[in-house]
Amino acid sequence: MVLGMNLNPSDGHVMGYDEGWADDDDIGDEESALLKDYLNQTVWDMPVKYIAIARHQRGLLDAVKVFVFKNGDQSLSQRFKDMDPGRDIVTVGGPIYGYTAPGVHNLADDPVFGVGGDLAFNWGYGNNGCRIVLTGGYLSPVGVSDDNTHGLGNHFAINPKTKHRS
Repeated sequence: MVLGMNLNPSDGHVMGYDEGWADDDDIGDEESALLKDYLNQTVWDMPVKYIAIARHQRGLLDAVKVFVFKNGDQSLSQRFKDMDPGRDIVTVGGPIYGYTAPGVHNLADDPVFGVGGDLAFNWGYGNNGCRIVLTGGYLSPVGVSDDNTHGLGNHFAINPKTKHRS
């Protein structure tokens, strides 16, 4: 298993809907990959059949879910560039594996570990977008700008098909 991406919402770098996901650039470095935002473009360009999403605190695992992609011939780069129409449910059958460490807090509020379902990518709605959501959470309808879809790579006030900020 290799690390393709890490998101740290508190490192001063923004990985919203429009930054990093489909830009063909590395972000960060291996030495700080579990401390700061990180994207390994070599991994991002490889076809993938599975994806693991882990929640950690400075490298110590809180929880993990593993999913199987419907189409194992595409790379993550290809999947995240497919923004028009977007709103693509990319996995099937929910997580095939899940683990939560004993004593982990605030899972109920977590947009990945607090809900079930499959992964959906590039969930655009109104003038908002979210790169990764779970189908078991609230998914805003296409034309509704209600700011209520939560996941990874959120951005409000953006055109989710072009990445242009509103």
